[in-house]
Amino acid sequence: MRSCCEIGSVSYLTVGAVRLCYNRERMGALPPLFLLEVGDMRISQSSRVLILALVITSLVVGAFAAGVGGTWLLMHSRSPQGDEAAEFSVFWEAWHLVENNFFGSLPDMQHVVWGAIRGALGTLDDPHTTFLEPQPRQREKEDLSGRFGGIGAYVTLAEDGRVSLDPMPDLPAEQAGVQDGDILIKVDDTEITPEMTVDDVVTIVRGEVGTVVRLTLERAGQTEPVVVEVVRQDIPSPSVESRMIEEAEGVGYARIFLFSGRTQQELAEALLELKEQGMAQLILDLRGNGGGLFDAAIDVASEFLDGGVVLYQVQKGAPEEEFQAKGRPTWPEGAMVVLVDGGTASASEIVAGALQDRGRAILIGEQTYGKGSVQSVFDLSDGSSVHITHAQWLTPARRQISGEGLAPDLPVSATEEDREQERDAQLERALEYLQTGQ
Repeated sequence: MRSCCEIGSVSYLTVGAVRLCYNRERMGALPPLFLLEVGDMRISQSSRVLILALVITSLVVGAFAAGVGGTWLLMHSRSPQGDEAAEFSVFWEAWHLVENNFFGSLPDMQHVVWGAIRGALGTLDDPHTTFLEPQPRQREKEDLSGRFGGIGAYVTLAEDGRVSLDPMPDLPAEQAGVQDGDILIKVDDTEITPEMTVDDVVTIVRGEVGTVVRLTLERAGQTEPVVVEVVRQDIPSPSVESRMIEEAEGVGYARIFLFSGRTQQELAEALLELKEQGMAQLILDLRGNGGGLFDAAIDVASEFLDGGVVLYQVQKGAPEEEFQAKGRPTWPEGAMVVLVDGGTASASEIVAGALQDRGRAILIGEQTYGKGSVQSVFDLSDGSSVHITHAQWLTPARRQISGEGLAPDLPVSATEEDREQERDAQLERALEYLQTGQ
């Protein structure tokens, strides 16, 4: 499948936390921008193609939080108290036995510490309270920032592990001489091996905007490798894609892939463009969207709701908090349908639940995932982070989402036959509803 992998170097406070609302179980270490659909929005799930604008992000905290109201909390580090240190001594007792008796090779202590943190968080029995090592955390920041920098190329990972490039028009890779179908065999001094994943390749291509990455390529018709040097460039990473539905007059379509710091602005611009093209009805597609920034979800819901409650938040030791739409919506009244499925989670469920409860739109598709919690993300001193569940949220009708999800008003399953025929039964049902009202 094609997706955009953001690569980068980010300047961030190491004592802060930002509220996230996405489903790591379904999305992995980084939220997948464009994971399901690009262009005409029907991409085979079995293909191993990633849209890769091989990139880096040049950000500061303000860029991450700007426009989305990211909440940064102060985290005070402290040394372990006497009792804590004494209780932890059994860890060293066990580990020294491992050091003295284990037959195989031992990991470095950094990885031992990370493993201990994961183990401790695992005792909380909360799959959303997690630990991220520095590299995945960096990727997460970049995805949620809504901007990336890089060489600008599509990347295909074949079954044999060979990585081919398809440069995007007028971006650094093409300008440096990369050609469609070039096989990537080395990045700087690191050889590409069949065992590498796309994430591995993305990682070694990372670097700061303005720096040079040297690509060694195998090119059809040439016996010797081709070496090109590409200057990494800053590029925005879209989280919204929109178009008018050709087969249905007056119906606009907008898909949100991820709730990032740029999503509300992108959506507002897309809605205005669709209105200029004659949109009278809208299909909002949240399928496969595992969430993103909590505040971005409030902003997106505000594009369709003229005030009123979006959600209620409940947290330990604090009064219930009410979050309202911010007013001045771009599409407050026109007919609207929201497409959902089992990959619709967290921030996506905030939007879908609010629109459903407020009578603004009906949901068509499949039961959503059911993640109604919000995590604070605390960056640690080594670049790693802990994601700690600090609140649960309820829909405007005070429905509990965690473990339950949202039931669509019109259930439509996506069958294997539909996928093989590249038929979108859920989209077809949405069009039928908008045309007939039932």
